[in-house]
Amino acid sequence: MTATADYKTLAERASRELADATAEEALRWTVETFGDDFIVASNMQDAVLIDLATKVKSDVDVLFLETGYHFPETIGTRDAVQTVYPGVKIVNAQAEQSVAEQDAEYGARLHERDATMCCNLRKVVPLRKTLAKYSAWVTGVRRVDAPTRANTPIVTWDDRNGLVKVNPIAAWTDEEFNGYIREHGILENPLVSIGYLSIGCAPCTARVAPGQDPRSGRWAGQSKTECGLHG
Repeated sequence: MTATADYKTLAERASRELADATAEEALRWTVETFGDDFIVASNMQDAVLIDLATKVKSDVDVLFLETGYHFPETIGTRDAVQTVYPGVKIVNAQAEQSVAEQDAEYGARLHERDATMCCNLRKVVPLRKTLAKYSAWVTGVRRVDAPTRANTPIVTWDDRNGLVKVNPIAAWTDEEFNGYIREHGILENPLVSIGYLSIGCAPCTARVAPGQDPRSGRWAGQSKTECGLHG
């Protein structure tokens, strides 16, 4: 069997065995299985996943997609994470082109004309190239985030990127998630407190009105609901 086939079989078995695992159990399994050969993804909306991961491995690699379009507050949160968790290594995944180079080739404000292409160039491709260096990645995807994520397993095989994907907080409710932030004093992007409940690139992220779906602030006015990182 190839290494890919081995890991795919491993993911399928773990999906069954860890179906009801706690976040700590899932992360401990990840460390025991992959050692240094995994990375924790964060959009720097908060440091919940990073905090959980560092409890079992203080020097985890943390993936941040540096799209060139982030809010200053998001960059500030990334920098604060490095201060609060000095052991982590932040891996800034960047697109092949700068924003200026992309504008020169495709025209300014590509995100307004073709948000899917912009996401592909600035997120999907850099993610795939970064993940190619690892055997597993850990994400903060939760089932309550969106209908498209309702069946998210704790462990799965990520066929798109060719590695094991671990979603340790997939089963967490909003109450559990927000409770963890309060109880542990977790670092949070200041934009959250003023109504930005799902933070992506600045041009494609808006405040969410009270009672609305948190992801309604992403690509407002478009049918697009996902950037392509998780399906």
